[in-house]
Amino acid sequence: QVDLLESGGGSAQAGASLRLVCVASGITNNIALTAWFRQAPGKEREWVASVFNGIPNTYYEESVQGRFIISRGTDKNTVYLQMNSLEPEDTAMYYCAAGPFREDGDYTTAAIETYTYWGQGAQVTVSS
Repeated sequence: QVDLLESGGGSAQAGASLRLVCVASGITNNIALTAWFRQAPGKEREWVASVFNGIPNTYYEESVQGRFIISRGTDKNTVYLQMNSLEPEDTAMYYCAAGPFREDGDYTTAAIETYTYWGQGAQVTVSS
């Protein structure tokens, strides 16, 4: 079992920056990759970014590419989402998600089904 706890959300003006933090606890050595998703009111949950454990590969949804940076801390159990040049369209509840290792090594980073463990979410509100 893995527990994920997000922190660092809040309110910001357009153009400002915020950083989200996700800390994993429990049996974390089975985590292959960690992602951030977001869900705005009335919309479906959408993938934002992913980072693999042990290799530097990162992946981003097109609308955040070049503005957001996902990274893993030195303790391997902490993942950050640095959000720069925030836009009102970034307003959403942000969720941290972790996916276990797969024997076939086939990970669809943007698919909700890839991730087994989810945090409770952190609200990000961007005003114009």
